[in-house]
Amino acid sequence: QVQLVESGGGLVQPGGSLRLSCAASGSTFSSYIMGWYRQAPGKQRELVAAVSDGGTTNYVDSARGRFTISRDNAKNSVSLQMNSMKPEDTAVYYCYLHRIFSGLDYWGQGTQVTVSS
Repeated sequence: QVQLVESGGGLVQPGGSLRLSCAASGSTFSSYIMGWYRQAPGKQRELVAAVSDGGTTNYVDSARGRFTISRDNAKNSVSLQMNSMKPEDTAVYYCYLHRIFSGLDYWGQGTQVTVSS
């Protein structure tokens, strides 16, 4: 069993920055992908950013150049630095972890991010 604990959500003004963090615990593992999804009201959940165990990153087009994802394998954690935030970034953000060998997915509880003046 894997538990994901998220932190860093909140309210920020347009153009501001937030940093989300997620720490995984409960099981020992070495090969996994971690990332962040988000879901805005009335919209489908979408992948925002992900990072592989080898350090390869992917971003949704709207986040590329503004957001940066990073991971700390020793701590089984991932963070998402969000800069130049826009109202369109408002959503519930979910941390996720994918265990490569088992194919299992795990999700955080979600943290609200609101970009508004």
